[in-house]
Amino acid sequence: MDLNQSMRLLSSWIAQIGVLGLDLLWRFIHLVVSLCYIVSGIIEAVESYAISLGLNKKYSSINIEKLRCLAVVVDIEEARDVSKVIELLQWLRTIGVKQVGLFDSQGLLKKSKDLILGTVPGSVLSEEIGEKDSSPDQNPLALEFISSSDNKEAVMKAANILLQDHLKSSRPENDKGENFFTETHLNEALRVVGENVHAPDLLLVYGPIRSHLGFPAWRLRYTEIVHMGSLNYMRYGSLLKAIHKFTGVHQNYGT
Repeated sequence: MDLNQSMRLLSSWIAQIGVLGLDLLWRFIHLVVSLCYIVSGIIEAVESYAISLGLNKKYSSINIEKLRCLAVVVDIEEARDVSKVIELLQWLRTIGVKQVGLFDSQGLLKKSKDLILGTVPGSVLSEEIGEKDSSPDQNPLALEFISSSDNKEAVMKAANILLQDHLKSSRPENDKGENFFTETHLNEALRVVGENVHAPDLLLVYGPIRSHLGFPAWRLRYTEIVHMGSLNYMRYGSLLKAIHKFTGVHQNYGT
């Protein structure tokens, strides 16, 4: 009996020591990860300021022509601070970006488009590009305001066109050996219903979550997605670095 009690007591001590050891190990790992995260943030902030001040010559030259269309996704809470969005657009114009799509899920930025267009120099609506004397600026910044409800009806109409074309091609008398549709077919269907949408090359997400935050998935065909953190703590150097990294990568698009 005494031996059994001693064994149980010993087992209890071993279990307690094991639990304590695992707790200490978890706290140590958590501390290491937190320190790494803090150090990484400090390094990123210092690098960003160095880029902003022009100290890092690597980012002084960007082939901006490779970035045909840029999309900016803003978290719904941060989209209420229009002044930050305006500052971001001014940075993008300084870098040389020509086509920007602004997205928030509830369309708050769309409601503020008159303020944005009136504040950002050289900015025009993307649908006005090509119109005669639409903008006195030779290099305007074309803006498209997007929300979750946009283009849904157009997509349904385009899908119906694709379905009808598929049904016609599936008939024996029209059999051409093709029973699929490609990106070209989708673009043509959207053009037929009057929606000439722009698929962004690069998507910058400003918000607390690493997600596209509801941006229309059907427009993300070959899009590179970069999470930029909170809009409240945005940095010019980080923006320039993200665009420079994208323009410096060779993309095969599946070929």
